[in-house]
Amino acid sequence: MDKAEKIWIDGKIVPWDDATVHLVSNTLHYGFGVFEGIRCYKAEGGAAVFRLREHMVRLARSAEVLGFSLPHSLDTLVEGTRAIIKANGFEQCYIRPLAYVGEGGMGLAYEECSVSVAIAVWYWGEYVGKGTVENGSRARVSTYARHHINTNMSKAKACGNYMLFQMARTEARRDGYDEALLLDSNGHVAEGSVEHIFLVRDGVLVTPPLTHLLEGITRDTVIVLARELGLEVREELFSRDHVLTSDEAFFAGTGAEVTPLVELDRRPIGSGKRGPVTKRIQDAYFDAVYGRSTGHPEWLTFV
Repeated sequence: MDKAEKIWIDGKIVPWDDATVHLVSNTLHYGFGVFEGIRCYKAEGGAAVFRLREHMVRLARSAEVLGFSLPHSLDTLVEGTRAIIKANGFEQCYIRPLAYVGEGGMGLAYEECSVSVAIAVWYWGEYVGKGTVENGSRARVSTYARHHINTNMSKAKACGNYMLFQMARTEARRDGYDEALLLDSNGHVAEGSVEHIFLVRDGVLVTPPLTHLLEGITRDTVIVLARELGLEVREELFSRDHVLTSDEAFFAGTGAEVTPLVELDRRPIGSGKRGPVTKRIQDAYFDAVYGRSTGHPEWLTFV
């Protein structure tokens, strides 16, 4: 990542190096907070944030799941995002809204904690790895299981939840892979460390149901675009061997965008290269985020 010059905090724009949090803070100690990951693209017509309001709605819902309310309205957060991108002069960037307890609240009961919201932006390229969007990524099945549905609040994009995903991805990278693939507690394929997974089998797109997974905005985008392309999309549980015997596979997420998965546990998936269906989905996705298609203008918020 390349840091920016300024950060938005509770309605004020401050220098990057002045955006500090005290050592004694509930979020730092316990991971109590919620966040989002959003991208701004250099689109046809100018810098545009992809599905900004939907991301801020999910941020508010994540806070509600944890038991608190955001101190700012959705409109304020949307305008704050546009303001901080302008203040940094970005045409394209990654956006990280974070609702957190910045100081105090060392008890586990957080009812009286004061919540702040920050919006940081920076440049971030291909998240899974350089060249993987075209050439595909390699993953391993993680030794860590995805949280059980009743272990954590799985519908919240909560800071503390991501320690598991960080360990899974670190393990995979140390072993020479690009990404981890997590199974759930019953052995079904769940997701990557921060991405949903899609399989292509006989021309049909298959992805795990949202029973205990975060409601991915990129996932929803892929499903909408795939159906508009005439593809059948099914949500169903499947095992790791189902991945290995698929024609194609890919990850989908804000960071990963649409990244082919061409190898699992050193075994090729399909031809071992990006497949034609994945390429069609990629093309439709990038046409949407860059404003080259006119199908969903409501998905773009111009800065």
